[in-house]
Amino acid sequence: MPANLTPAYFKAEQWYRQATTAEEKILALEQMLAVMPKHKGTDKLKADIRQKLSTIREGEEKRRKSSGVDIFHVPRGGAGQVVLLGMPNTGKSSIVGLLTDAKVHITDFPFATNAPVPGMMHFEDVPIEIVDMPPITADFSMPGQVGTYRNCDLIAIVIDLSADVEEQWKVCLDFLETRNLLPSKKTVCICTKSDIAVEGAIDKIKQLCDNRFEIIPVSVESGEGMGELPKQLFRPLNIIRVYAKPPGKKPDMNEPFTIPEGSTVLDLARVIHRELAEKLKHARIWGTNVYEGQSVQRNHVLNDKDIVELHFG
Repeated sequence: MPANLTPAYFKAEQWYRQATTAEEKILALEQMLAVMPKHKGTDKLKADIRQKLSTIREGEEKRRKSSGVDIFHVPRGGAGQVVLLGMPNTGKSSIVGLLTDAKVHITDFPFATNAPVPGMMHFEDVPIEIVDMPPITADFSMPGQVGTYRNCDLIAIVIDLSADVEEQWKVCLDFLETRNLLPSKKTVCICTKSDIAVEGAIDKIKQLCDNRFEIIPVSVESGEGMGELPKQLFRPLNIIRVYAKPPGKKPDMNEPFTIPEGSTVLDLARVIHRELAEKLKHARIWGTNVYEGQSVQRNHVLNDKDIVELHFG
């Protein structure tokens, strides 16, 4: 029986052949399996791909155990992790340098950043990790770099409005699409150097974007948009802040718990103390859609900035 392979399969196969790292090969092989037609004609091909996957994974595991270091593994910090993606000299390092205390390399020559540089910015009382990354080009990205993007919460494409925005957009979108990152990762577009933008550049980006991502114009030099940037990066993380109030005491308003939108009182209890959570009886809430100190059940959905007093049995 013929395999009748699809264009999506051949695209994934091309990605596998061009992959330069074990991680990219694994991702490409997984994509080949995902888009392969499911019938008897592909059984042998599936088995071959699964064998390749197993071999590469075993080899990668041995390599990691022996080396012990992966510079592109950036542990999450804060309430969420935002990783920047862009071509050389688009202003990624300048953004991280202005919003955080991270020691970034800001230069006029390309590839000054050769490893991830994380820093912590704040939106009000919420810490959010933002990560400067080595630049990409149409022909080059550093081996292992895709892993940082795959493990983050939000990808921020950085486009320099004073340069060729169409080329930058094509390179960045091609990087995301060929590595199958777009279906699984929330993405926004930060447009830098708005104070010296080429005429019509922002309109061109809006046309290219076609409402796929939020567009955020900023300028590190003039400060335009930088004050609002943490808020605009907080919003697509889809998290809320909740303040804990011990019974009979004042709430702790300094360090909120951050949990996904749609979380319930029970979800919060599990974050605070997983074992004790099952003994939760009810809670009192001060916040949205309740009266002050209203008693609610375990399945009550929480809102941003709610104050919660948990009662256990």
